[in-house]
Amino acid sequence: MASTQQELSKIYHRRFIRTAAYRNKVWQILTREFFNRWVAPADTVLDLGCGYGEFINNIPAARKLAMDLNPDAPARLAQDVEFLHQDCSAPWPLPDNSLDVVFTSNFFEHLPDKECLNQTLRQAQRCLKPGGRLIAIGPNIKYLHGEYWDFYDHHVYLTETSLGEAMEVEGYQIDVLTPRFLPFTMVEAPEYPMFFVRLYIACPWLWWLRGKQFLVVARKPSR
Repeated sequence: MASTQQELSKIYHRRFIRTAAYRNKVWQILTREFFNRWVAPADTVLDLGCGYGEFINNIPAARKLAMDLNPDAPARLAQDVEFLHQDCSAPWPLPDNSLDVVFTSNFFEHLPDKECLNQTLRQAQRCLKPGGRLIAIGPNIKYLHGEYWDFYDHHVYLTETSLGEAMEVEGYQIDVLTPRFLPFTMVEAPEYPMFFVRLYIACPWLWWLRGKQFLVVARKPSR
């Protein structure tokens, strides 16, 4: 565990520290102009694999939680965010039916195997309230070639269809299954003006030109 945490710390720092300010600006737009359609101000939200907290720091919500193995994550989280430092496939220290939303971005591909993913999906479903949502973004392997493996810690390869199937097997209902959403990565990528980001989000036809990440929104059945 210690060596894994040290490795995570080094990888995150090398990969994200240079663009941290830009990434935060992008996520301010994404949370307040796109993802707020699925997150109400009164909700309890968990950011799964929170990284440096770009999503959870910016999304308006009544209670915010973040989970990650990286020991550097708490220093990056806002004061109103509760941090859970643990393996996501182990039992979550949360009651059943206690979360309105579980959000995860560019995380499932870093899990060691699909069994770990299955266990994580089960924990999320247990903790979600009936009708609660799991929102997942990730690189879509069907639109990527060698660049998918440019990241040393990529292990599980997924498409929107395969992740949707895994979710349905675990009892989720699929609401959104979008094969192309965001571009592949902000690592070593141009830092566009924020009005370009707003334009991109507002024009789904642009997603089909540049998008290489899927967006899947699934729901825990109400009964």
